[in-house]
Amino acid sequence: MKYALVTGGSRGIGRAICVKLAEMGHYIIINFASNTEEAEKTLAMVREKGGDGEIMKFNVGNQSEVETMLGGWLEKNPDKCIEVLVNNAGIKKDQLLMWMSNDEWNSVLDTNLGGFFNVTRLIIKGMLVKKYGRVVNVVSLSGLKGLPGQTNYSASKAGVIGATKALSQEVGRRNITVNAVAPGFIKTDMTEGINEKDFKQLIPMARFGTSEEVAEAVGFLASEKASYITGQVLSVNGGLYS
Repeated sequence: MKYALVTGGSRGIGRAICVKLAEMGHYIIINFASNTEEAEKTLAMVREKGGDGEIMKFNVGNQSEVETMLGGWLEKNPDKCIEVLVNNAGIKKDQLLMWMSNDEWNSVLDTNLGGFFNVTRLIIKGMLVKKYGRVVNVVSLSGLKGLPGQTNYSASKAGVIGATKALSQEVGRRNITVNAVAPGFIKTDMTEGINEKDFKQLIPMARFGTSEEVAEAVGFLASEKASYITGQVLSVNGGLYS
């Protein structure tokens, strides 16, 4: 059985990634922070595809929770290696920097960048032992281009992009690839407040993307077919920024 962990897997892009990896034959560990009902829906969709999995509740930004829940699972299942890790969990609290509170800065950095560290540090050890692994980090157009009102979010995603490039060099000799996917405007809960009519004029493909389109890119980078691709950032943004 091939095991895959998807953080923030209960909705949106994370849910689509869980379904895609299930189609590829992985047993899916669906991480979520609070919404058990949505996580259960994702698990049901995984099973509809003929796959299987389980849900695992923890806040990626809380190191003690990660070590208790994920670390505990790893200790109880020494024979099970998570060979695909998708760091997708993330939050945004948009605000102009001059008015940004400490919480708006710290919580976004702790979840988006700290979460990458907390989870990946645990999982990468098993990959190194097995001499195989795929790490795919879901970043953002904001981390490449920067967007006004998202200094915190842009900083967190840019940090993960830098970490992606550095980690890929540390583990490449062990047949472990580390890549990132940078979505642009995708139809999810996080873009509900954005008027698509106003923004699609800026996009060469004249539309927002779908979670499934992002999941296809993640699925490729998580596959054996992407064995010689590492340290890369793949933009999925309809040509908006390159």
